[in-house]
Amino acid sequence: MKKHYRQENDCLNCGTILEGKYCHNCGQENLELKESFGHMMNHAISDYFHFDHQFFHTLKPLLFKPGFLTNEYMNGRRSQYLHPVKMYIFISIVYFLLLFNTGRESDFVKLNENGKTPAATSKHIDSLKQSLAKDHNLSAAQKTKIVNDEIKHQADLKARADADTVSKNFKSGLLIITADTSYKQYITKQQKLPESNQDGWFAKLYNKKAFDYKSKYGTRSKEVFYEEVRHNIPKMMFLMLPLFALILRFTFWRNKKFYVEHLIFAFHLHCFIFIFLAILMLLLKLTPENETWVGLVNFIAGIYMLWYVYKALKVVYQRSTFRTITKFIGIYVSYMVVFVFCFCLVLIISALLL
Repeated sequence: MKKHYRQENDCLNCGTILEGKYCHNCGQENLELKESFGHMMNHAISDYFHFDHQFFHTLKPLLFKPGFLTNEYMNGRRSQYLHPVKMYIFISIVYFLLLFNTGRESDFVKLNENGKTPAATSKHIDSLKQSLAKDHNLSAAQKTKIVNDEIKHQADLKARADADTVSKNFKSGLLIITADTSYKQYITKQQKLPESNQDGWFAKLYNKKAFDYKSKYGTRSKEVFYEEVRHNIPKMMFLMLPLFALILRFTFWRNKKFYVEHLIFAFHLHCFIFIFLAILMLLLKLTPENETWVGLVNFIAGIYMLWYVYKALKVVYQRSTFRTITKFIGIYVSYMVVFVFCFCLVLIISALLL
């Protein structure tokens, strides 16, 4: 597409004298300031397709050449490929949109709507004892056994009733790990228990927030909480990148690479994982749901991802096969520990700030 350049050779952005069509100081193109609508649209479209060209030019090596893009970037060959940070932001947006819009709802709990909520009372046991006292055909041992069996039976019924109440709390909103109907009732019961039998501070804090959610959002409390967690997970994954680069820095400290080189590799590797999983989700959505087919696709995808990460580490860090495999295992374990920690942190922060 033809562009209209200015005759003057001064940069309108920074005032530098130009030696070409682009400012060597700030990078601005020396285009005509007053351009027609058609020229403006042509310029915008050309910029878009430049991004488009870079993306598709980057996609092939990203998917099929492990470690290639990182080595290219560190060797200075960058202009023909999409910048790793820009690529990560674009791919992660697409991936998380697909991940959180599957249109499926999980059935965590199935309740028995016909279930009753019996409760064992001391009056019931006392009544049974009085009835057995009048029966002279039973021995004392038999009477004791009947009473003990009934106490156990009533305790089982109460446990089922409590579980049912917890399940209903879960179905109606955020999971409350108690059969009580309010936080005040829960705390009152806790205070009556011996200190050794009371819930810990975390369980009390959790139940307090759960009751708060239930009073504020009603039956939508669980949905609101999950939505908040979903919004925070992409932020968590972005913050995981420098932590993953730090793991790489300690694992391959003998390679004498700068921290930023490990960070570039982290961006490229996560871009591959996200785009590969996004393609996998689309593939499974477009094909008939078949347990054998889904299992086969997931198995092949898992093998390919493992091979890709191994190959990327070997290409970028130039270690032997054995050392690459052992370091890969160490990196995986370290990454999962950090991931679980960060995910728990996200759950806590989401709960406290919502």
